[in-house]
Amino acid sequence: MDRFSQLQSWAQNVLSCAQLDIQPASSDASFRRYFRLTHGDRSYIVMDAPPSHEDVRPFLQVMDLFRPSGMHVPELYAQDIDNGFLLLGDFGSTHYLAALNRETVERLYGDAMDALLRLQTRCAGAGVLPPYDEALLRREMALFTDWFLGRHYGVSLSARDSAIIERAYTRLVENALAQPRVCVHRDYHSRNLMVVAGNNPGVLDFQDAVFGPVTYDLASLLRDCYIRWPDQDIYRWVEAYYREAKDTGIVPRDVAFETFKRWFDLMGMQRHLKAIGIFARLNHRDHKPGYLQDIPRTLGYVLSVAGDYPEFADFADLVSALVVQDHAEGTPVLMSPRGIA
Repeated sequence: MDRFSQLQSWAQNVLSCAQLDIQPASSDASFRRYFRLTHGDRSYIVMDAPPSHEDVRPFLQVMDLFRPSGMHVPELYAQDIDNGFLLLGDFGSTHYLAALNRETVERLYGDAMDALLRLQTRCAGAGVLPPYDEALLRREMALFTDWFLGRHYGVSLSARDSAIIERAYTRLVENALAQPRVCVHRDYHSRNLMVVAGNNPGVLDFQDAVFGPVTYDLASLLRDCYIRWPDQDIYRWVEAYYREAKDTGIVPRDVAFETFKRWFDLMGMQRHLKAIGIFARLNHRDHKPGYLQDIPRTLGYVLSVAGDYPEFADFADLVSALVVQDHAEGTPVLMSPRGIA
């Protein structure tokens, strides 16, 4: 029996119904697939997570951890852990990326930041979630070196180049570890937030949650790899969040906004280096080239932030020399990869 037939049979058994309408809902950057299942006037989402590649237990654990905070995660109706099937509530098909525009952004981001504040103040993740420690931070940034510079561009780094990159990575690690620690969704962006009628947003793809830096999810949201806003808007939202975070005690009262802004900027830089490496890996290893179109925007964030901090000037110069052909309006235009079919 093929996997879809197995999923269909399981769903029919769970809902005691021989006739179900099952249609593809979405896929993501992992091996997971999602199907929308209609049964009478009800609709559900079935997660298909092949056990040879995925484990649904972290998803279930984080769901149970996040739900009491008030974060709107899907309802769980049935599970088959051994076969990697979950029957979940349906948030509909309108994600933030499709709904965001100048008329909606203040409301939608306001909802998302309120939900994030609830998570950070109410989620008891210490000792439960994996720590976002130096080893993990460095493994993530190594994706940029290995998959983007090395695999995608065929770059061989000199000893000097490697030293420049290592200094930048060390500064980014130090910045992350200096911050207050909270529950971190880790992919809190416009493709994982769904527009829903009540308790907006509906939140997806949280199975990789960790306990780590307070600005990580805020940087994921406001410096989204899939949509870009003017810096003046971003920093206005960052300052509003900073004030709320101080009021709730997440951020100590003696932390100045300039410190929080630096935390945010450099945390975003670390995340974007990781994301660029993942996008390159998705193309070369997983044969998903669609994410390559998001690299120029994401690299634009890296170069823009690096340009604001003198200690990253040599890193920005090196990356620009290696991969950037032109740079206008904050978005780099990349040279064609060398030696890549």
